[in-house]
Amino acid sequence: MAGGEKNNMRQFVTFEGIDGSGKSTIAKLVYNKLLGDGYAVVLTHEPTETTIGKYVQLCILTNRDPFETAFTFIADRIEHCKQIRHWLDQEKIVLCDRYAESTYAYQGAQLEAYIDKPINWLQALSNRHILIPDRTFLLVIDPEKSLNRIQHRETLIPFERRSFLEKVHVNYLKLAKGKRFLKLDATKTKEELVELCLKDILS
Repeated sequence: MAGGEKNNMRQFVTFEGIDGSGKSTIAKLVYNKLLGDGYAVVLTHEPTETTIGKYVQLCILTNRDPFETAFTFIADRIEHCKQIRHWLDQEKIVLCDRYAESTYAYQGAQLEAYIDKPINWLQALSNRHILIPDRTFLLVIDPEKSLNRIQHRETLIPFERRSFLEKVHVNYLKLAKGKRFLKLDATKTKEELVELCLKDILS
């Protein structure tokens, strides 16, 4: 913590948004700024780099059964929360690139053809086993614009299709209710977005 200040800031912060929203870039820039200013801060992400997390990545790349993908995501998050809790106990600021809302938005879109109210079902599976962030930043962008940003990538994963991202986009907007969420216009400059995030985290 910088300058021995009392830790009354937002300690567990997550960054959400569809592919191409810039959330990973903004999370990294916020992390670098906090670190440079002397704060004890951790930048983590989901899927993790653990054995379970790597299997999640395989599920995504190979377009596995949506139930298998969803359960694996949740298992990875449950383990991840143990590490996050440890960092929080050390009074570190924890920034997480993707968290629970990613599963609800993406796997919710995948599962809508199989079960009724898939987001509610996924939340019921998760809620008792995960930590609730102090703040969730949702970077909002039109799916067409987001795809224009990532079209240079050599290979697009199955989730990076316009029709699918449009469903995910709608799910995110449905999820972003309540005081925990702060919706940000992802078309703003990186500098503007970083400033907004920092001001909110440190307030």
